[in-house]
Amino acid sequence: MNLEIITPDKTVFTGEVDLVQLPGIDGLFEILNNHAPMIAALGKGRIKTMDAEKKLQYFEIKGGMLEVLENKVLVLAE
Repeated sequence: MNLEIITPDKTVFTGEVDLVQLPGIDGLFEILNNHAPMIAALGKGRIKTMDAEKKLQYFEIKGGMLEVLENKVLVLAE
């Protein structure tokens, strides 16, 4: 799936990932390929991504919003 992490200043990450773990306001949750459409509020924490080669990356955020639609994940983060 395609992931895009955007802050007010710049695009932090754009690329293909197999898994995204996010800090929701009620706790951590994960998005995998072919996830149902959703919108969620994000809290302060760390976004974890894993690509096809099992490489992990982490991004710190202070909060934001998430949209999942047709294997595209858009994170608007602070």
